[in-house]
Amino acid sequence: MRAILLSILIFGLGSALIVFNFSQRMLAPISFENLQLLGPEDKIIESDLNRYEWKIDRGNSHNTVFRKLHDLGVVDSPDIIKIFAKLSGQTSVQAGTYWLEDGDTAISLLSKFHYGEVITNKLTFPEGWNFSQWRQHLSSIYQFSDSQFLSDQQLLERAGIVLDHPEGWFFPDTYKYMSLDKASDILRRAHREMQTVLEEEWIKRADHLPYDTPYEALIMASIVEKETGLAEERRTIAGVFVKRLRRGMRLETDPTVIYGLGKEFDGNLRRSHLRQKTAYNTYVIRGLPPTPIAMPSRAAIQAALNPKDEGSLYFVSKGDGSHFFSSSYEEHKKAVEKYQLTKRSRKKN
Repeated sequence: MRAILLSILIFGLGSALIVFNFSQRMLAPISFENLQLLGPEDKIIESDLNRYEWKIDRGNSHNTVFRKLHDLGVVDSPDIIKIFAKLSGQTSVQAGTYWLEDGDTAISLLSKFHYGEVITNKLTFPEGWNFSQWRQHLSSIYQFSDSQFLSDQQLLERAGIVLDHPEGWFFPDTYKYMSLDKASDILRRAHREMQTVLEEEWIKRADHLPYDTPYEALIMASIVEKETGLAEERRTIAGVFVKRLRRGMRLETDPTVIYGLGKEFDGNLRRSHLRQKTAYNTYVIRGLPPTPIAMPSRAAIQAALNPKDEGSLYFVSKGDGSHFFSSSYEEHKKAVEKYQLTKRSRKKN
């Protein structure tokens, strides 16, 4: 009987020691000293935080990742980690870039890699930018710099987007991205978001608008976006343009002229530009231009689809970001004299 009890005691003590050793290894913190073993290509040091970047490529297995970390001296006993991973159901890893932080343990790394707690960065596209500006912004980010060597069509194809013209079709917003994302991934998400927003707002449109399709509303929204940055003016400006369309009047809006000039525009809009025939010169053509001229915000789309009719047919910039609205041409000429011609005269003097 004593022999049996002694055997049980020895077995229990042995098991306890194994569990204790197992726990100690899994809970042992990764020291900053160990993290310094990572090569320059694997790490980025933040001066105020003891942490390093660690990239897991697509296709890497759980064993591959922890074997490499073990070889670099960052974690201990990959076999024990493998056992714990199976017991906890955390045998997979997700590709991406992660922070390895001083104080991390094998358990915390298992959780990070399994649940994909990757480092994310942010990229903001302001409202009113055109597609060319989007492309410049993307290529200015090192991760997406190779996109500058692709044509518009090639980039759209990589994103799986079929468009005759990309302008207007990407929603301005702040997008999070990870180390393995490409420029085409950002564009794909922005395009889907614009499609969703346009569909949502089209359903809530006012009656009897002069648009046959959501795309025409998108064109109008892009013009509204470029004409004003004041939220309280958007619906009124949209109302002016809608009223002019209904009456068969030209829109006569400067942003469309500027867009049509392209690289020829040097920041100074001249009278000769207003007479220059392009597909986008709304001083020459009737109706809407053939495509949007920028990426409109949801608010601009809402304004285009729910314009406010205050009886105005004209507006002129007051020079402070706001506009003066007129219902007659005579009133408009006086406003131009007051806010534009007088201002130019003062500049000359």
